[in-house]
Amino acid sequence: MEYNGYEQEYMLQEDEWDRDLLLDPAWEKQQRKTFTAWCNSHLRKAGTQIDNIEEDFRNGLKLMLLLEVISGERLPKPDRGKMRFHKIANVNKALEYITSKGVKLVSIGAEEIVDGNVKMTLGMIWTIILRFAIQDISVEETSAKEGLLLWCQRKTAPYRNVNVQNFHCSWKDGLAFCALIHRHRPDLIDYSKLNKDDPLGNLNLALEIAEKHLDIPKMLDPEDIVNTPKPDERAIMTYVSCFYHAFAGAEQAETAANRICKVLGVNQENEKLMEDYEKLASELLEWICRTTPWLENRTPETTMAAMRKKLEDYRDYRRMHKPPKVQEKCQLEISFNTLQTKLRISNRPAFMPSEGKMVSDITGAWQGLEQAEKGYEEWLLTEIRRLERVEHLAEKFRQKASTHEAWAKGKDELLMLKDYEAASLTEVRALLRKHEAFESDLAAHQDRVEQIAAIAQELNELDYHASAAINERCQRICDQWDQLGTLTQKRREALERTEKLLETIDQLFLEFGKRSAPFNNWMEGAMEDLQDMFIVHSVEEIQNLISAHEQFKATLPEADNERQAILSIYNEVQKIAQSYGISLNLTNIYCTITPAELSLKWDKVKRLVPQRDSALQEELTRQQVNERLRRQFAAQANLIGPWIQTRMEEILHSSVDAGGTLEDQMNQLKQYESMIINYKPNIDKMEGDHQLIQESLVFDNKHTNYTMEHIRVGWELLLTTVARTINEIETQILTRDAKGISQQQLNDFRSSFSHFDRKKKGGMETDDFRACLISMGYDLGEAEFARIMSLVDPNGVGLVTFQSFVDFMTRETTETDTAEQVVASFRILAGDKPYILIEELRRELPPEQAEYCISRMPLYPGPDGVPGALDYSAFSSALYGESDL
Repeated sequence: MEYNGYEQEYMLQEDEWDRDLLLDPAWEKQQRKTFTAWCNSHLRKAGTQIDNIEEDFRNGLKLMLLLEVISGERLPKPDRGKMRFHKIANVNKALEYITSKGVKLVSIGAEEIVDGNVKMTLGMIWTIILRFAIQDISVEETSAKEGLLLWCQRKTAPYRNVNVQNFHCSWKDGLAFCALIHRHRPDLIDYSKLNKDDPLGNLNLALEIAEKHLDIPKMLDPEDIVNTPKPDERAIMTYVSCFYHAFAGAEQAETAANRICKVLGVNQENEKLMEDYEKLASELLEWICRTTPWLENRTPETTMAAMRKKLEDYRDYRRMHKPPKVQEKCQLEISFNTLQTKLRISNRPAFMPSEGKMVSDITGAWQGLEQAEKGYEEWLLTEIRRLERVEHLAEKFRQKASTHEAWAKGKDELLMLKDYEAASLTEVRALLRKHEAFESDLAAHQDRVEQIAAIAQELNELDYHASAAINERCQRICDQWDQLGTLTQKRREALERTEKLLETIDQLFLEFGKRSAPFNNWMEGAMEDLQDMFIVHSVEEIQNLISAHEQFKATLPEADNERQAILSIYNEVQKIAQSYGISLNLTNIYCTITPAELSLKWDKVKRLVPQRDSALQEELTRQQVNERLRRQFAAQANLIGPWIQTRMEEILHSSVDAGGTLEDQMNQLKQYESMIINYKPNIDKMEGDHQLIQESLVFDNKHTNYTMEHIRVGWELLLTTVARTINEIETQILTRDAKGISQQQLNDFRSSFSHFDRKKKGGMETDDFRACLISMGYDLGEAEFARIMSLVDPNGVGLVTFQSFVDFMTRETTETDTAEQVVASFRILAGDKPYILIEELRRELPPEQAEYCISRMPLYPGPDGVPGALDYSAFSSALYGESDL
């Protein structure tokens, strides 16, 4: 049998390390006594012994005899001569036999043993002890020294004042030896009466009981152990290994107990996962059932405020209430898949949730929720637009009606006046032209009246709640309009009869009116432009406004000349009136504008110009600040956006072209996850800059194609992708560890799956899967292939996922615990009885697993049972779903 790599390395280290340590006289003394006793414990079986370890092995005869006793094999016939070369030949035969067992002897030669070299002789005996007494010790995948240490730790763990961490100082007080004896033979030692402060008494007691009752010779000197600061490790290990071999029979029961603990632990963990699934599924279904009717209610409200409240509630639902439920649903599906994987790889029946709580039930309820949600927002927006339209039309009707009523108020009384009868020619002509202007105004108002009637008709069609009042008001307006038309016609006829009597007209007033009105309109337009609120979004736009303003200022001298020309017309009227004795209280019938009004408006225009200058400069400064914000945001976005894309591609690449072990892949994904989490402050800083931009009302940015929403969506997708990829690797690790498959097997599975996943959809289609099995040597008939497809594609979707493929291959290549193995383990604990007692469970199993068995194991029904006997066969069958227990 060859040492594995680890053990060879350990042996080399032991030999090289201990060369200097053997120079310690105390350790050499302990090794002499221990190794001599150990050798004699085996040589006695051949009817001999040694007294001096470096002298009695010099001729090689007893050394060869020792090897034959401990190995059970025959060595070559020794040389019986007494010459030095005979002795060297015998020792060489012994050393060659040790080397043939996979032990590498470092610097130990036959001449040194023949010469009685104490250090070399002790090293050789220690090598023999390691190979034949310690190497084969195996505890939970650890062997040799580590396995022996783990065995001691496990056996002494429940005992007070015992903490075995090594093979030197941990044994000085003797309690560890006493604990080992008491653990396997509690009838030999009363551990509760031992005193930690009496190490010599403890050691003497343990060594005497071991020699008397366990046939383990005294290999240690208690005084040497107590008085040495650090006892010799080799001596302690040699003596402790005798305890291990003496109690080896008890290891079978411990192995059986470990198997039961493992099975029970898996069962308890699975039950906890089932309870968590049922609770989360119930809560999620209750929320879906409560939310769906709310989304299905499409009863419209009568006011905009109520409908906006509904829209705000819906948006709160989408932003705050639904996202956590999406995460819960995803977690529920992941938990269900993980539970089914654990049950499958532990050879347990599949988990069947309570009625109505299957993943498909939750998916169906969720689809119903999304179906109800699908048109809800669109319906809300349609209703809001309809209400906006109705309220807008109603307000528009009121405004137009009020404007028309205000315009028409008193018009009928003016049209019935007889003022033209006592008027002068100028006044009559003025009245006539005024009447013509009124007729034009009246014609212009025709469109408004028609619009009012049309709006009223549309409100009736839209079922406006105040349609009655609208109709009544509209009818009044129409009746009044008809009356104004009749009165207007009568007054025109009267003025035209009077016009023939009047001939004089004031041309200057007419000219004043013609020129003052456009100038007045120009000034009013200028004042409106100068006071107009401007909205710009860039430096270029505000600079264009500044340029336009400068152009406007350039026209002011020309406008001032026009103003002075208009005022000179009015001054000429005054001169004519004075010259011909006309009343100075003349009224310009063509125009209501006075020179004083023109002057006031002109002064106002001159005051507004510098105010406009100041406002434009302030806006220019603000736009320059906004431009800096745009550039700052773009600089970050143009770095973060590609970074997120690169990480996404790396994660996807690692999942598709996976190389190395699953742990390597998991470490790499964990590094990606850590890198992503550490990158979060950059996203937060960008959110802060984005908030500053929004507060500044900046809505566009020509310096980047990325928006904050692009970054948010990419970031959330990156977090979700790395979490799901890690979950997939964890599931593969769980399957690999539970099934005991190697990393090379997993790599082969991945290679075969990737090769036959020709469309790179993450799953093999039926024909591709058949080709994969054929390439791996399966002889497939239609019935056999149908059976395999029912295992890997139970839902019949026509696609075999990688997890299903791995589960199938591991079932083909590995073994799992069965109910029969668990029954056999319980039979060992019960001492071959068909039943087991409560005290036996509590003695052999940890407290938690023991109480778990006691609470669930039925009473033994057989006639050969005793009171309190439990039926472990029925319990084991129930663990694997093979009974109705």
